[in-house]
Amino acid sequence: MKNLVSRFVKNESGATAIEYGLIASLIAVAIITAATSLGSGIANTFTNVKNQLR
Repeated sequence: MKNLVSRFVKNESGATAIEYGLIASLIAVAIITAATSLGSGIANTFTNVKNQLR
C-alpha cells in the first residue's frame, strides 16, 4: 500500500495535463480579446467609410 501511495505522489502526468489546459485557456482568452478589439476597429473603419460615401 505504501508503494502505491508513493507512486501516486511521484506521478506528474496529471499536473502536466492541468498545465497544458491552463496554457490553452490563456491562449484562447488572448485570441478572443484580440479578435474582439480587431473586430471593433474594423467596424469603426467601415462606419467611417460609409459616412464618407454619403
